[in-house]
Formats: sequence, C-alpha cells, structure tokens
Amino acid sequence: MVMSLRHLKTFRSLHRLLSHHQQASQRHPPSRVHPEVPISSELREAFRSGHVRPEQKLALCAGNLPLDPVDRIECLAIAAADAETSVAERAQNALAAASAESLIAALSRPDADGRLFDFCASYCAEKPGVADAFAKNAACPPAKTARVAPHLTSAGIQALIDDMERFCSDPVLVAAVGRSTGATPEQRATLDDMQKGALSDAELAQVADAETDPTRRMTLTQKMAKMNVVQRLTLALKGGREERMFLIRDPNKLVQRCVLQSPRLTDTEVESFASQTNLSVEVLRTISLNRNFMKSYAVMKNLTCNPKTPIDISLNLMKRLNAPDLMKLTTNKNVPEVLRSAAQKLHRKRKMGGSE
Repeated sequence: MVMSLRHLKTFRSLHRLLSHHQQASQRHPPSRVHPEVPISSELREAFRSGHVRPEQKLALCAGNLPLDPVDRIECLAIAAADAETSVAERAQNALAAASAESLIAALSRPDADGRLFDFCASYCAEKPGVADAFAKNAACPPAKTARVAPHLTSAGIQALIDDMERFCSDPVLVAAVGRSTGATPEQRATLDDMQKGALSDAELAQVADAETDPTRRMTLTQKMAKMNVVQRLTLALKGGREERMFLIRDPNKLVQRCVLQSPRLTDTEVESFASQTNLSVEVLRTISLNRNFMKSYAVMKNLTCNPKTPIDISLNLMKRLNAPDLMKLTTNKNVPEVLRSAAQKLHRKRKMGGSE
C-alpha cells in the first residue's frame, strides 16, 4: 500500500510537469525556419526555365507547392500553356479562381513572364485593373498592351501618355488605345491628336524656318511631309539635334512636349529654345515648369528676356536676375512695359539696399 501511494504521487508529479511544459510551449512556441521565400524563388525560376517534373506541375495546380501567392499566379500562367493538355486545363481552372488583386500584383512585376501577359490578355482582361496593369508596367511589350486596350481605364491610358516613347513605339497600340472608351475628355483630345495624319503644306511652311541650311531644310521638309503624328513623336524623342530644332515648332503640342522630353536633349538646346520668340507660349511655359531646366541661369535669363514668355512667369523669374542682367532688362524695349517697370523698381530697391 505504501508503494502504491508512492507511485501515485510520482504519477501526479509527472502529470503536473507535463502539463506545465505543454502550457509553456503554447505560450512560447519554438522558433521555426521559414524556407518558403527561397524555395518559392527557386521554384519560380524552375517553371520559367521549364525545368520542372510533371508531378510538380500537378502539385502546383493543386496548391501543394510552397510558393508565394504571386509566384504561384505566374507559374500557373506558364503551366496553362503547357503541352500536356491535362496540366494546361488544371492550371487554367486554378487561374480562373484567382482574384484580380493577385493577378495585378503578378502583372506589375518588372520581370513578369511573357506567358502571364498572354494568358491575362486572353482570359482576364475584363477583370478590373488588369488591363491597366499592362499599361503601367514599362516592361510589358506594347503589342501585348494593345490586346487589352478596349478594357483600359483613364488610369491606364494616362500611364501610356506619360511614357510617350513606349506608347509611340507601336502604331497598333496607338490605334487600339485611340478606340478606347475609357479616356477622359483631355486624354481623348491627346489621342485624337495622335491619330492625325501628315503635316499639311501650311504646317510645313510654319516649321521649315527651323533650318538654316536650305539643302538640309528641304530634306527634313520632305521627311516630315510623309510622317504622321506618331512618327513625328518618335522622331522628337529619338532624333538628333536638327530634328528637334525642327520639331519644337511643330503645330502639334504632343510633338513639342516630346522634344522637351527627349533623353538626347542638351542644355544648350534648351537655352536656345528659351530665347526664341517664334516658339509657342506652351513650349516656353513647359520649360519654366521643368525644375531641371530651371537650374540653369542661362535658361532662366533667356526666358525672362523673351517677350513671348507669359508675363506671370517673367515677373517671377526677374527676381533671380543678377545686377548686370537686371540693369539690361530695365532698358529692354522688346519686353512688355509691365516687366520693364517692375525691373526698374527692383533695381532701385536693390541699389538702396532694400529687400525684395
């Protein structure tokens, strides 16, 4: 009987220790290693390169692979194009249940697989935001964006307009977006401008004075006569200095804007534009609103002294002129009287040591 009681006490003691250990484990679960991220990345690359086994493809469709949700979407799109019909059908069925949010996340990656764009263009373009994801991803080939153009909203259209070089690289894309019903009135005006044909004789005469060399001028004039707006936009972005000097006077505002957005545009060219009185007011205003352009004192001074510059801009820029240039402005008969009078007042105030 004594031994039985002793055994009972031992059993109760062990039971209390075990219960305490279980409670402690629940409060402080042991740390775990999460290999999902590296495994997911490796699996994604395997699917992209085609180095996966048939059983892995089936496991993917069943949701049994340790993949990040966004990686799984892309891998399913790759599997949906598989030569094995059973795999392709299962992958397509799995993608059909995917949310628009997960599709957009996968489409937005700069290294998204082309097969993902193909699948979404064929089966998911009508889902909210999917077509816009094509337009917003600079890595998406323009031809693929053209396929979903009917489903673009104003947000997607604006993304294309803001990246004019990419937009203009494919006339099919321009035409497709031009037929979109999702554009705002302002965007519609821009798209309509891009649909216009070659320059008329009157428009060519307006811009022909950009060149001083008669032979070169005729060559450019002949070239422009055969170009539609999209082609001129592309030339404005990718052409040389002579083309930019010609196209900055183009009657189409989009072409003018592309000249100023060209990655090949030099500081010297901008200084020249800022001083020219035969440019449109829109060009001069655009220059004044560009922070990079306005870091140049020469650009700022040329704009201030250009009588074509809007008076609200020149009055503001005048305050940044140094003493010699401000003095010259006070006697410049070409600028508006309002600007000249303001320059005289500021010059007197500076001489008296007053604040501006």
